[in-house]
Amino acid sequence: MASEYVVSPPPMVSIPVVGETGRFPVHRIYCVGRNYEEHAKEMGFTGREPPFFFLKPASAAVVVEAGQTGTIAYPTLTKNLHHEIELVVAIGKAGRNIKAADAMQYIYGYAVGLDMTRRDLQNDMKKQGRPWCIGKAFEQSAPVGPIVPAARAGDVASAEIWLQVNGQDRQRSHVSKLIWNIAETIEHLSAAWDLQPGDLIYTGTPEGVAAVVAGDTLVGGVAGLPELSVKVA
Repeated sequence: MASEYVVSPPPMVSIPVVGETGRFPVHRIYCVGRNYEEHAKEMGFTGREPPFFFLKPASAAVVVEAGQTGTIAYPTLTKNLHHEIELVVAIGKAGRNIKAADAMQYIYGYAVGLDMTRRDLQNDMKKQGRPWCIGKAFEQSAPVGPIVPAARAGDVASAEIWLQVNGQDRQRSHVSKLIWNIAETIEHLSAAWDLQPGDLIYTGTPEGVAAVVAGDTLVGGVAGLPELSVKVA
């Protein structure tokens, strides 16, 4: 007999996969903080500090199909909504305490994502020594484009990463400038959490983060992956 629920369960969030009819189900969304040196500096930090992580709920994902422009609402409570373009790693099999040398075999594929941030609320929480959730884990804070299976994604480890707002450059760097590279990130992350198929890792953003307002269109990419286009409603 099928289980019954006292309220309707939420729908499964899933992402299209390039070249496949099946979709990638989203389990958890992990994000790496301050993982490009120049971004760390613009946030007031320097050096190769130990990696740290925060999470967004799967429901924060705004899945943008290939060739389309997604829409996100300007969120409540903030007057300083920032864009952060990121390479997203999609995990394809479970693991814990994964060594960096073995990490790549746990990757299903890659996508382009945006870590939208209520910067004013995040900064307030930092000053008070409180969690960042209100600044990072709100509705529609994790736009993401189609996933490209790892075997077809090319050399993402050294790919260019960029974001334009209304056609003007805001962020432009290379994934090779990650402080903690993809494999090292998986090693550290899997020491703290059991990684599961369906997990997404937003690997960090380069310098150039700045505010957007209602009406802005954000287009970003990582070389070799489908671009991500999002309009702020």
